[in-house]
Amino acid sequence: MGETARVSAVVWTAAGSLLAWLWLLLGQGFFWRTDVRLPRRREPDVWPPVCVVVPARDEAAVLPDALPSLLGQEYPGRAEVFLVDDGSTDGTGELARELARRHGGLPLTVASPGEPPAGWTGKLWAVRHGIALARARDPEYLLLTDADIAHRPDSLRELVAAAGSGGFDVVSQMARLRVESAWERLVVPAFVYFFAQLYPFRRIGGRGSRTAAAAGGCVLLRADAAARARIPDAIRHAVIDDVALARAVKGAGGRVWLGLADRVDSVRPYPRLHDLWRMVSRSAYAQLRHNPLVLAGTVAGLVLVYLVPPVTLAAGVAAGGAAAAVAGGLAWLIMAGTYVPMLRYYRQPWWLAPLLPFTACLYLLMTVDSAVQHHRGRGAAWKGRTYARPEAVPDEG
Repeated sequence: MGETARVSAVVWTAAGSLLAWLWLLLGQGFFWRTDVRLPRRREPDVWPPVCVVVPARDEAAVLPDALPSLLGQEYPGRAEVFLVDDGSTDGTGELARELARRHGGLPLTVASPGEPPAGWTGKLWAVRHGIALARARDPEYLLLTDADIAHRPDSLRELVAAAGSGGFDVVSQMARLRVESAWERLVVPAFVYFFAQLYPFRRIGGRGSRTAAAAGGCVLLRADAAARARIPDAIRHAVIDDVALARAVKGAGGRVWLGLADRVDSVRPYPRLHDLWRMVSRSAYAQLRHNPLVLAGTVAGLVLVYLVPPVTLAAGVAAGGAAAAVAGGLAWLIMAGTYVPMLRYYRQPWWLAPLLPFTACLYLLMTVDSAVQHHRGRGAAWKGRTYARPEAVPDEG
């Protein structure tokens, strides 16, 4: 009787995982497809003015590969770049000026707002300062982009055309992250795959959809929409600022579009597992609203969806349980099949797809570590700063 109960539990668990994957395959906005790129666009008769705001803190290592691509934008209208040096100690600001002298192109202003006051993240304090400087130029659009993001020469032109043609207040592209080291190949495509699973791109751009997200490396924002949504003041303490920005704009009645990039690339390397671990764990618990119950549910969900299929397949084969083996194998097959398009987007071999359960296990451990570090007072730490949870931040009213 006990053995029969154990076998039955394995079968039902495998069946539950298979049902979860069937729903993810068909009912989660086809998140696994990678064909959500810049929407149809037509060039305007008059190109609107744009200001590019680049918050930067200790970015001297990547700035030579990123900033010249912004200065070299082939934009038919008026555009200029504001790089806001957020207390760098590696000469980021002076290097930016030197790159502008060497490469020319769009006008560059380098400024520094000083240390952020209580209740602000350093990045958003820098963005606030950059937007304030940009408003003096009366731009129609603001491009918020990171100091490690390289843009193709027509990137700004295509973003503005897409925003105008589609009537979007935000057009954001998920920059193609670097995948060169073995750990990058294993972890990075899965990072984007999991993000798309949480925030299906097709739903974000749909009229009436409540799903909202953006990718902080490349956000084209209509200036009047930013004012209506009180960006960045309304999200000043947000660690996951890109998603918070999109929610604020949608909450103020704006339209948001997010998709994968063809013209925008991250040049930041994450060669070691330690580097990728820090990238994920610094904000994973914030994504769960610092809630232990949500953390427990997330861990249980990751186990059921990603770890159960290979385990029940192996258990079914070992014990001669055909039902468990078939259900677990089918769930694993669907999982791997939905991951292949993302691997192709990142130009990686298909045989990495069956390794997704291992990668998901790494992400599970990163998420738990994020919660542990938070409760030790070291959560949401980045470049020498540690940020409190929003409830601990004084409200300015």
